Amino acid sequence: MEDGFSSYSSLYDTSSLLQFCNDDSASAASSMEVTDRIASLEQRVQMQEDEIQLLKSALADVVRRLNLSEEQQAMGSRRGPTKARPMIATLPLRPTVNNGTILPKKGSTLPSPSGSGSRKDTSTTANKSTVRRANSNEHVGTLTRKDSGDSKGNRTRAGSTGSNSSGKRSDSKQRDPVFNAGMRRVTHCKEEGYVKMYLKGRPITMFMPKDQVDSYCLEARADLPSNKLKLDWVYGYRGRDCRSNLYLLPTGETVYFIASVVVLFNVDEQLQRHYTGHTDDIKCLAVHPDKITIATGQVAGTSSDGKQLAPHVRVWDSVSLNTLHVLGTGFFDRALVCLAFSKSNGGNTLCVVDDSNDHVLSVWDWQREDRLAEVKCSNESVFAADFHPTDSNIVVTCGKSHLYFWNLEKGMLVKKQGLFEKQEKPKFVLCVTFAENGDAITGDSSGNILVWGKGTNRISHVIQGAHEGSIFALCMLRNGTLVSGGKDRRLISWDSSYQQIQTVEVPELFGPIRTVAEGRGETVLIGTTKNFVLQGSLDGEFMSITQGHTDELWGLAVHPWKPHFLTCGYDRQVCLWDSSSHQLIWSKSMEDTAQSAGFHPSGAVVAIGTQTGRWLVLDTDSKDLVTVHTDGNEQLSVMRYGPDGNFLAIGSHDNYIYIYAVAENGRKYSRVGKCSGHSSFITHLDWSVDSQYLVSNSGDYEILYWIPSVCKQVVSVETTRDIEWATHTCTLGFQVFGLWPDGSDGTDINAVCRSNDKRLLVTGDDFGKVHLFAYPCSQFRAPSHFYGGHSSHVTNVTFLYNDSYLVSTGGKDMSVMQWRIV
Repeated sequence: MEDGFSSYSSLYDTSSLLQFCNDDSASAASSMEVTDRIASLEQRVQMQEDEIQLLKSALADVVRRLNLSEEQQAMGSRRGPTKARPMIATLPLRPTVNNGTILPKKGSTLPSPSGSGSRKDTSTTANKSTVRRANSNEHVGTLTRKDSGDSKGNRTRAGSTGSNSSGKRSDSKQRDPVFNAGMRRVTHCKEEGYVKMYLKGRPITMFMPKDQVDSYCLEARADLPSNKLKLDWVYGYRGRDCRSNLYLLPTGETVYFIASVVVLFNVDEQLQRHYTGHTDDIKCLAVHPDKITIATGQVAGTSSDGKQLAPHVRVWDSVSLNTLHVLGTGFFDRALVCLAFSKSNGGNTLCVVDDSNDHVLSVWDWQREDRLAEVKCSNESVFAADFHPTDSNIVVTCGKSHLYFWNLEKGMLVKKQGLFEKQEKPKFVLCVTFAENGDAITGDSSGNILVWGKGTNRISHVIQGAHEGSIFALCMLRNGTLVSGGKDRRLISWDSSYQQIQTVEVPELFGPIRTVAEGRGETVLIGTTKNFVLQGSLDGEFMSITQGHTDELWGLAVHPWKPHFLTCGYDRQVCLWDSSSHQLIWSKSMEDTAQSAGFHPSGAVVAIGTQTGRWLVLDTDSKDLVTVHTDGNEQLSVMRYGPDGNFLAIGSHDNYIYIYAVAENGRKYSRVGKCSGHSSFITHLDWSVDSQYLVSNSGDYEILYWIPSVCKQVVSVETTRDIEWATHTCTLGFQVFGLWPDGSDGTDINAVCRSNDKRLLVTGDDFGKVHLFAYPCSQFRAPSHFYGGHSSHVTNVTFLYNDSYLVSTGGKDMSVMQWRIV
């Protein structure tokens, strides 16, 4: 606990406050001028507010640590996910929403952060908007995702988050049961011992093992798995296309977001907590002046049943992770792009800009969920919005070809346009902050920093050519130093007279600077366009505390006997991670975009498949290249070694499975041949336990069996039905057909993995969900626990070698999530 308080003392210096408290210079008997006495009093009030803030933050951290301690004790005394006891209220009492569920006021307690319930968003949608928007359908493409592969069209995502259970019991018939579910129909032939499922009208026959032929009943009800998942760690940060989304809380936690998860990362303790109330991509984040309350805004989405999910703002408590308010459901359009709390009125108001054609600016009394005013901001992109630090009625917005000063008067927002006069007007005004005296400061695409006099819309000072290229971020430190960062990767500090103090360049590996935030003591936090979060000083010492991929992510493989996993994707980066320390072990750049990966059973090497038909083998320890081969010119969807390590099977989009003999512990490869028989691209492969057989799935829902050593297809049912498979990643088969949801078109499930103890089955789907089933999953409409977090199609899932954790990868959201099995 002492460590926690010491962290606050580095954030706030209270010695000057004690000096002020004992100072008599501002009293009526003082000889100081009135204006000086007023200034002295203002400074004293500010110091007292800082002291109060320090106490609030300390108390909040005490409560967080108590909850963590109780949760750890609870885990030791019982199985399953833990639930912390209600904690003592440390915040103003008000109705709360626990990750979506409205909770009533309580006299002395706040609800547990692990509480659950059905989501019921409340907002003042009845409060009619006075703004007539342009037709939003004109540019709906901005929220449409195009996904790779023949089978991937525009993705839709489900709207629920957290753990839920799904599954229904079907009506049954006495003879030859037939279950209908939209495009999916299932029949059972007891005489032949098979189940037939139809996907998009195509029959898929799946034979069951002989010992189940007499006892199997299609009408039997499957059980939920006894285990559940708990989000343990999120790898990655969204800096490529988002701004002002990185802050340090007084508790020592760095807060940022990726996909639909807000991450609160305590770097010193190497602990993450997660706010999972959102249902789709988060695009903006704001921290209240109390440093406890946080607001985040998300995009519109579509649920798995086709329903539209409205964009909205969620205001939540960073200590308990409880949702306090949901704003703007039904009012905002497409997405939220900017958020900011007011500073001078206790943070009672929140300004929001959405991504509609008119980029509507609205101001809210967020505690009453009341919209105070709204106005069309601009038909061009808006990049930043912020309240004036001493006048909560003034809002500044900037973006493409504009800088506007808005004044809130009697429920109306009145605009004054920034006058560039003799200064050449930039194409983009990219960021805005404020000086201590109330001047607004902007950074633009021309590399200039402009200072706008307090209360005016005119330029009072210009720093011409402050950066080479665009200035993406401006941050005013507590000591009055201005820090700017931009496309040139330079971090420049300026004094109160706007004279340059020092310049430091961020290494090219990390990319251009997207956002800058004040850290603890003399440190700063930097978010980059290559999705790094850096911690360092203005002297130039930078350390990566978070990093991730920068493009669509598909490849995932786990080490056969270490707690390591490997990811690769369209950013041409191959990354090996340690799931225990949550650290990157190494990364390697490639010439081609990567699609798939697989470890040799020895763990000594890993094979990487690309989108061009080339595949390469890397040494796991040194990341050195072992060998390179090319098979065809289309993407290689699967790289799978046999359990004995003597063969490698490669599934390609050219409909072939290429087989290689492997020698010298994965360092020597000779081609055996190719398995030909599929009429569509290969999607999944599994080896038998004895490495003698191979099973494959294809894009047109075929299940074929092979003897890989001679590249011959096996057509005998009696030979294949009792084969024991070393892994189960194929999405089609008797042991897994129950995982297919109602109305599926056959492409909804991207990945499947069976646990090593053969008790659990996990899937990743097109709706951003990870489903956990009991294995075997051979009953129609099998129930599952399902979990949100990803905001794009989940491209891959796999258990670690010892089943302690599960790893999932998001496609367009570029995130990697690690789940603890509880």
